[in-house]
Amino acid sequence: MTQERFGIIALLGAPNVGKSTLVNALVGQKVAIVTSKVQTTRARLRGIAHHAGAQMVLVDTPGVFRPRRRLDRAMTRAAWQESRGADARCVLIDASRGMDEESEVVLAGLRKRRTEALCLINKIDRVRRDTLLQLIDALRANALLTDFFLISALRGDGLGELRDALAERCPEGVWHYPPEQAADVPLRLLAAECVREQAYVQLHQELPYDLATETVSWKDLPDGSVRVDVCLLVRRTSQKPIVLGEGGRRIRSISSAARQALTAAAGCVVHLFVHVKVDPSWQDRQEHYDALGLEFVT
Repeated sequence: MTQERFGIIALLGAPNVGKSTLVNALVGQKVAIVTSKVQTTRARLRGIAHHAGAQMVLVDTPGVFRPRRRLDRAMTRAAWQESRGADARCVLIDASRGMDEESEVVLAGLRKRRTEALCLINKIDRVRRDTLLQLIDALRANALLTDFFLISALRGDGLGELRDALAERCPEGVWHYPPEQAADVPLRLLAAECVREQAYVQLHQELPYDLATETVSWKDLPDGSVRVDVCLLVRRTSQKPIVLGEGGRRIRSISSAARQALTAAAGCVVHLFVHVKVDPSWQDRQEHYDALGLEFVT
């Protein structure tokens, strides 16, 4: 009989290097927001993967970068806090970007904390072999990077070997979750994240990162369905009509797509209502950070 193993794996990296895509690929289904926009992960989301008798909790941390705002500082701190208690840490490097300034920030953080990590070079399908070899040589100079894996999280390249390595690093221990559970995310947070993802996808370049989402209420109904009210926050009055769209078409489209995703995740019928509110100071309210599981930093 195979001995059960359980471990926490923290994924670190600059924004938009593919951490969320990797979590989804290893779990085998979508549990984390994936868009082409940088810094879409704010909350600490946990996907649950199984391989070779090991149950692995994959922590999709916010991207590590030089923080400028309070929210930036909270997200960066959260990423490093998650790595501290993990059984294994993985640093993702975008092969197509190479050793850019943002990746240097991540590696500097490892050196500061004297923390070892596996190095996952992602998006290898986007670069030439000679460019990839040069990048590997440059990264080998960092003694804290103990093992190297060449992967494409989107295409699945190299994930078999990576799964083996992560399972081996999980200590013996009982599983903490049922085998069918794919994520450890509070449903209220999941609702807010589903709406935020669709807002990012559908608003494109029209609205930058001045928006946030908060679940106002989650009510179980007698027929087994749920009613969920989510507030989509923008910072300026001029941004509200952009989110609403002509005749309310944009917000209805956002709500419809988010409702489908949330229904699939919750396993029941969801009645989702999205309300748009102007709140210039949402980034300075502690309750917003509490909802995301982030520390309210000064």
